[in-house]
Amino acid sequence: MIEIEQQLRQLKQDGRKVLGCFPLYPPLELFYAMDITPVVLWGLRGAIKDTAESDRHLQPYACAISRHLTEFILSGHSSLFDGLFMYNACDTLRNLPEIIKAGLAENNLSLPLIQVHVPMVLPDRTDAAGYFKNEIQHLIAELERLFDVRFSKDKFVRAVETVRHLRNLIHQAETFVTQGNLSFLDFSNALHYCGFSSLEAQIRILEQLMAGIPDGAVPLPGKNTRPGVILSGILSPPASVISAIEAAGMRVVGNDIASLGRSYASMPEIKDDPGAYFLDFYYQHFPCPTLLYTGDRRMVSLMDLVGKTNAEGVIFAGEKFCEYEYFEFPFLSEKLKEKGIKTLEIEISAEDDELTSAHDARIGAFAELLKDGG
Repeated sequence: MIEIEQQLRQLKQDGRKVLGCFPLYPPLELFYAMDITPVVLWGLRGAIKDTAESDRHLQPYACAISRHLTEFILSGHSSLFDGLFMYNACDTLRNLPEIIKAGLAENNLSLPLIQVHVPMVLPDRTDAAGYFKNEIQHLIAELERLFDVRFSKDKFVRAVETVRHLRNLIHQAETFVTQGNLSFLDFSNALHYCGFSSLEAQIRILEQLMAGIPDGAVPLPGKNTRPGVILSGILSPPASVISAIEAAGMRVVGNDIASLGRSYASMPEIKDDPGAYFLDFYYQHFPCPTLLYTGDRRMVSLMDLVGKTNAEGVIFAGEKFCEYEYFEFPFLSEKLKEKGIKTLEIEISAEDDELTSAHDARIGAFAELLKDGG
């Protein structure tokens, strides 16, 4: 998807300091408050033709997310960024900073690499809270040094309020999807585009997406009779898979997708202290396997989402070789089936883009199963 590169080039042409972020839940509000434009480098499948360069550095059984990120940075796109920010997640992702740094050095290139360690334990079990707050203070000092900016509590609060407004707009758009007034494909595409846009542009994109849908809109006739499903996974499925789901007569009534629902679900109390704010953000975050300490809440949160949306089924779109997700899928499926919720698991690999027709028959059969109540 060439537009990702075009979006990044436009940000640079606009005079913005662009910070590539990885993995999914960086401290966006802090970056915005310091006049830095963060872009979360997640979901680069469409921008990558092959993984020839990353295959020199990563094992072929690494997930597509890590391979695509490495390929994007090392195959000539490093000039689009003023720096990279990374924090630890799974075993694969936590090793990428050194791999990327070494890969850039091979080509006599360098890029400021900023790292923060998020303790993968609950803060009340160790001194994780104090350690993490110290990490945030070091991050602020590093940003001030690298980008010649100064932290302001007032600007931080304004950034928190603006991001909160954006997330409320996303929740509003998601409600329209549930009602059948907006397709999940359009919703997913809009949020993917937002991920490579300025904060102000993201708000405009969401407002334009919902233009023409009146406040208080009711479900469209016939739409709410279609079987409701929840989508779950690390990445939103490819467009062809989403199209197949909606064409089969199912409606997406909720999502437990890391790059979507899990990303905008958390809205901590507004504070002018970044350490306290992000301590709440990370440790009260919607459960995700990339944040190991949230694992005990994973099943409860998913069941709450099922109950809230009255979903009849859950479709797990798994990224091939994502060991954290695949460790949970069997347990989640079993517990959901015990509650009468039907499940479908499909697998997306690094080589999959729009060539996902193999999933169509299974998606169609799953839709018929839900319609028949069998």
